[in-house]
Amino acid sequence: MSQLLRFICPLKNDVCGSGQLYKDTGGQEEDTGPVADYVFGTRRLHVIVNYDKIRLTMATTMNRLRSAFIYMINSKRYSRFTQQQQQDDRGRHVEVKLSDDVVDDTTEVEVQPGGSPSVSPPPQHQSWRCMLYLGLGSLLILIIGYLAGYMSHHKLQMEPENNYPVNSENRMPTMAPPPPELQLDWKDITQLLAQKLTPEAFDKTLKDFDLPRRSAGSEEDEYLGNRIFDKFKKLQMDPWTDIHYVQLQMPDSKLPNRVLFDSEVFLPEGYLAYSAPGSVEGKLVYGNFGRQVDLNILTNKNIEMKGCVMLLRAGRISFARQVANAAAKGAAAVLIYPDPQDYRYEGKTALYGHVHLGSGDPYTPGFPSFNHTQFPPTQSSGLPTIPAQTITAEMATTILQKISGPEAEIRSSFQGGIPSLTYRLGGVVNITVEVNNVLVNRELHNVFGAIKGFTDPDRYVVLGAQRDAWGPGYARATVGSTILLELAKAIREMVEKDGFKPRRSIMFASWTAGEYGSVGATEWLEGYIASLDKSAFTYINLDGAIMGRGSFMASASPLLYSLLESTMKNVKSPLGSGSVYDILGADKWETNVLRPMLMEDPAYPFLASFGIPSISFHFISPNMEAYPYYGTNLDDMDHLGYQTNHHTSEMAAAAGQLAGQMALRLVHDHLLHLDVSRYGSILTKAVVQVYGRLLSLTKSGELKDVDPNWLSRARGSFQRAASSIKTAIARADVNDKDACRILNDRIMAVEHNLLSPYVSPVETPFRHLLLGQGSHTLAAIAEITNMEQLRIQLALATWNLQGCAGAMVGDIWDIDNKI
Repeated sequence: MSQLLRFICPLKNDVCGSGQLYKDTGGQEEDTGPVADYVFGTRRLHVIVNYDKIRLTMATTMNRLRSAFIYMINSKRYSRFTQQQQQDDRGRHVEVKLSDDVVDDTTEVEVQPGGSPSVSPPPQHQSWRCMLYLGLGSLLILIIGYLAGYMSHHKLQMEPENNYPVNSENRMPTMAPPPPELQLDWKDITQLLAQKLTPEAFDKTLKDFDLPRRSAGSEEDEYLGNRIFDKFKKLQMDPWTDIHYVQLQMPDSKLPNRVLFDSEVFLPEGYLAYSAPGSVEGKLVYGNFGRQVDLNILTNKNIEMKGCVMLLRAGRISFARQVANAAAKGAAAVLIYPDPQDYRYEGKTALYGHVHLGSGDPYTPGFPSFNHTQFPPTQSSGLPTIPAQTITAEMATTILQKISGPEAEIRSSFQGGIPSLTYRLGGVVNITVEVNNVLVNRELHNVFGAIKGFTDPDRYVVLGAQRDAWGPGYARATVGSTILLELAKAIREMVEKDGFKPRRSIMFASWTAGEYGSVGATEWLEGYIASLDKSAFTYINLDGAIMGRGSFMASASPLLYSLLESTMKNVKSPLGSGSVYDILGADKWETNVLRPMLMEDPAYPFLASFGIPSISFHFISPNMEAYPYYGTNLDDMDHLGYQTNHHTSEMAAAAGQLAGQMALRLVHDHLLHLDVSRYGSILTKAVVQVYGRLLSLTKSGELKDVDPNWLSRARGSFQRAASSIKTAIARADVNDKDACRILNDRIMAVEHNLLSPYVSPVETPFRHLLLGQGSHTLAAIAEITNMEQLRIQLALATWNLQGCAGAMVGDIWDIDNKI
């Protein structure tokens, strides 16, 4: 039948273009019913034809044509049998069939007297009759073919190339429209998340991951990493491990650190990693918290700080900043203790920490520590040059009782909480500090799992938590790791069972060596810096998410302010009725909640070094700014339970809701929920400070040939670029995937392009123009005293900001027109 249709269909080339027609039988016998599928090239046709009528008509016509054709060629007949002597004398007239296909035509054969048959040709007058039959048959076939083609042309129905089976009655089933794809709205997603993040689930995981010790690179650390890997594997998140080889500084068990004062010899248990080793003797000076304002007071009191050993109270600023400030004033060593006014725990409690003014492995600055042998020996510029050591409150009490020197003002912040003690500034008696820490090689394992997006899987938000700590690390590491695992479990279940399809991916990361300055996280960032700026668009830090109960604070990139605000409104308060937003004062939420992101924040390297919008948040007790048990062996379940009034699981569930909703919003919406307009006020404030300084220097004649408006014009370009993004968002067709991806690229370009391209990541790792650390920042430019240096840094900052504005526009040909 296929051959017949191929012969009679004059429209096949016009319909399909390829001229190839074949029947799609799916490996079965050819159907003889009224409906069949035929394929022309790459298109499928439904042909509705009455096969019975066509078969009857064609069979009759072909038989007549064949008979006529045979009749014609048999005008010169021959016998295909061997002519043999006939032995049968009973007759001389026989009939021989020349073809089994011809039924009516016979040939007369006369037997000659010699016994051999002779073949007589047909009469000559039959030739014209044969030609007439042939002509009429051809004409009839042509007419029938034309009619069949005309009929099939009107019956053909074009359909997509799908293999729809023919039913048992040889008729195509009626094609029902496909069921609409299940689309969860935002309310559905938040309700599902709330149902899965229960206090009971958190309580179980918190107990499972509570260990008495978990130092970086230890057996306990590896054990926890393997457990998290197995959890991710069970959730089918395709987990993997990122391995780094780093040098961590630890006390020498054979040669402990010592402090010698008067006749006392103190052997402190705690220590400060990355301290400069050595033994130093100098005059003892009390410097309060070691802030610039504190050290300025000492200068005004004529206290000599050069070569001294400075005793400082823990708190207010990081250990690393305290040591750096003291070294800048000429101090030879630093001792740090927890004053009872700030830390209300036992006097024998040891303090642990690090003094690297940076993040990551300080012996591979700016590049990953995959293998030390690949890189020349170098070290971070943030490593201290003087010894530093922690001591207990009991040791500090003994020292302060004999410090001598002028008294600190009674109403000043120099007064601490040691009972019956007069705080003096010192500068009279000597003290010796001996630090014998050693470097130890450690293999670190970061563990990852991922839930891949359905539209842009190469774009992802990262949720991370460290799992190591100096001691039990319950608030520091256990809670964050628990939130990480419960979120992974809940969101994975939403995808597998509830029909949630995130547009972008979510990566879950378990870091190690966080207590040494976000070493694991920073080394991962350095290892994949080339791709992260194009893929990772937000980092949500889970470390320290629970420090207490009753208040809330956060540090974040301005791009995340609007997302944080809307999420706080949507998360139920763990204190009772209302939302998290309601308990903080709706009209003053930014003042009550937002804090500057500091260098010791685990999210800081993501933001300031690698240009990834980041956020850290903390549920905390009222009137507190930090968790008092960090860096001690008192960071355990009982002390955090006291701070949360024994509602740790409920607080952890609320923290999971907050982090989970932010992450889900970022991967659910067509356009990234990053508000570029929120940088406007921060940038304007920074530019105004620089502008005022430049104007003052220009009027005084100290600075010449510098236009204060240069930076202001760059700020204007940034503002116009941000406005163009807001306008594009308002006009965007969210159903156009390509347009959404292009617009998201412009949004992602903001934070990354605020990193200065003119500074070295080795010397200045925190390169952010507004939120970084170094002479390239706008805050530092406003305070530079060297005019030539000011001129250089101003030019570089101006082009940094102008370049960011250009990147925000997108297409290079639109830069002049839009900004």
